[in-house]
Amino acid sequence: MQVKITETILRDAQQSLIATRMKTEDMLEVLNDLDNIGYHSLEMWGGATFDSCMRYLDEDPWIRLRKIKLRSNNTKLQMLLRGQNILGYRHYPDDVLEKFVEKAVDNGIDIVRIFDALNDVRNMEKAIEFTKKYGGHAQGSIVYTTSPIHDIKHYVETTKKLVGLGIDSLCLKDMAGLLTPYRSYELVNSLKEVTDIPIQLHSHNTSGMAAMTYLKAIEAGADIIDTAISALASGTSQPPTESMVASLTGTKYDTGIKLSEVVDIAAYFRNIRDNYSDFQGSFATDPRVITNQIPGGMLSNLRSQLKSQDMFHLYDEVLKEVPRVRKDLGYPPLVTPTSQIVGTQAVFNVVKGTRYELVSKETRDYVKGMYGRPPGEINPELKEKLLAGEKAIDCRPAETLENKFAETLKEVQDFITKEEDVLSYMLFPDVAEEFLKRHYR
Repeated sequence: MQVKITETILRDAQQSLIATRMKTEDMLEVLNDLDNIGYHSLEMWGGATFDSCMRYLDEDPWIRLRKIKLRSNNTKLQMLLRGQNILGYRHYPDDVLEKFVEKAVDNGIDIVRIFDALNDVRNMEKAIEFTKKYGGHAQGSIVYTTSPIHDIKHYVETTKKLVGLGIDSLCLKDMAGLLTPYRSYELVNSLKEVTDIPIQLHSHNTSGMAAMTYLKAIEAGADIIDTAISALASGTSQPPTESMVASLTGTKYDTGIKLSEVVDIAAYFRNIRDNYSDFQGSFATDPRVITNQIPGGMLSNLRSQLKSQDMFHLYDEVLKEVPRVRKDLGYPPLVTPTSQIVGTQAVFNVVKGTRYELVSKETRDYVKGMYGRPPGEINPELKEKLLAGEKAIDCRPAETLENKFAETLKEVQDFITKEEDVLSYMLFPDVAEEFLKRHYR
């Protein structure tokens, strides 16, 4: 059984290790070579890249997508979509989500990896429906974490629901590198018993276990793995592409990829890496994530928050508070946007010295159900305090939102006319308005 590889260097790898600062021109320089490697797909859009293009690089994310598509004749292009959050940090109405998916596919995306931070399938159903409607490959995702709630049964039941919605493939998304080798074997084996669609494994090497985890998952039947070319691999990124290709060469899992060709591309990325030294993260592993469960990106945010308030000396206390807040909130997986919600609340609790004396709007909305259904029970006393007599919603959160796309298009028609640009504005209003006025007026 040949194992396929999704290359992440253009999206998650550079997002993890150089703060999503890679310029499109540096991607295009080597794209023909990447396209000829024989990858299953190139993950090159979505996640934080959309915002970063406009905010930091003065680039149009839609133009990046089109330019890369023009040079990708052999390889499918893949993006990461945060379900009903699209690429932002809150839920958007269904009409905005539909228009975004339509335009993403129109502009060149082939595979849409769809996840929800709470594994609330209701928050993925419309994104799956729209991806299939417009001819894309809908990859449903399960966010992996560990807690008293997140057992094999939880993941199997979530998979059954996603398969029932018609997903084309399934991704196990291990954003913190918590999945252990033998656990991955058990999990993939269990999922293979309930579905015959392709299973893809995505992990980060934060804990140092990802390559071993991949091998055991492959032995259990995983079809595709996510890797990053070594110039931007390991640490909080994915395991190196070259290492995984070499490990599988000559076995029944042989990827069919020529190691020498990947090595040449790695040399190119090593040469340009120094251009981004100001943003470079650590390539080292940090097994502390196994106990504190805090992904690398979340650690960076916590450090930034505390430094900006001249309170970095409280960093260790905040790390201890994060799992306590997570337990209070029903054990949400720590991935965007729940990682920001839990992290910020942990900072508030420590800085104030009294837990939940200061509560963020996002924490209140979470408790109210505006992000979806928590995996476990929220601390009853905290829930009563934050709701203050209000009732939490139990429906799909987007059902509380009115359609907005046509109305917004009308409001901004004096300086925005393209539907793609309206979407940019709706997701990141301040950043996009400044960017679009500067470039298109």
